[in-house]
Amino acid sequence: MCPWPQHAVTYARMIRGDHARRMLCMHAERLAQTATDATLPNPAATTLAQADTLGRFLEELSGQFAPHPGSLPRTTLPEAPPRNSSEEALDEEQLLLATATAHPAELKDMRWLMPEDFTLPLHAALWQCLTSLVHRGDPVDPVTVLWEAQHRSLLADGIAPSHLMSLISTPVGSPEYWGEKVVQRALLDRAHAVATRITTYTEDPANTPHQLITGSRRALVGLTALRTRWQRATATATTPSTATRIPRAPAIPRAGPPPRTAPPAARTLR
Repeated sequence: MCPWPQHAVTYARMIRGDHARRMLCMHAERLAQTATDATLPNPAATTLAQADTLGRFLEELSGQFAPHPGSLPRTTLPEAPPRNSSEEALDEEQLLLATATAHPAELKDMRWLMPEDFTLPLHAALWQCLTSLVHRGDPVDPVTVLWEAQHRSLLADGIAPSHLMSLISTPVGSPEYWGEKVVQRALLDRAHAVATRITTYTEDPANTPHQLITGSRRALVGLTALRTRWQRATATATTPSTATRIPRAPAIPRAGPPPRTAPPAARTLR
């Protein structure tokens, strides 16, 4: 029963706002769940589809709530946790570095992979060593990569040269194969971070519906650049006579992950 019938329009607007908040939270939670679902056959594509669904919902909401000044949420966001460097992620990054050292010519077509896609800072720094050597046209082999790493002070934190050599001396498969896995993992991690940010906005009752819309849209923009690079990495290559994807060299089965003798400091290099 409406206590003040003359205020019914305002009450209806309040109800719509609460409903929008709950629905937005639901979409964000679905995005987070999709990004972390290891059972999906195509996790990147499914996650991006869920992000698109969230984006369409925000478009619908934008037509229901009028904009106003001060449209960005003032919610204090928690500090982003460090990315999870699982054994699988470390193995994939190590195999990428080793295979890229063995086949440096392929790096010219892998500009879609960025240092920030790596979970371990040491691996990101070694990727920069490799791309710098290729950009300059210098020879690429484990010795030249080690020399470049030394110039970048990667040996200054107690990392043994033998450890760096072992990281880049066991090639398996093709660089593009492992590179796609690294950028896919980065995409899923970013999608989960975006979902967490939007959920945090919805849990703050101080945010108006329009602030939720604006803040959520801004959060989704953070996924756009990675989406573009993922699409470049997995683009369909065509020729005048065919329209089928050119297969990349698959990973060669191996008995287990290559041994790592890294000291603890190697995984926390900044």
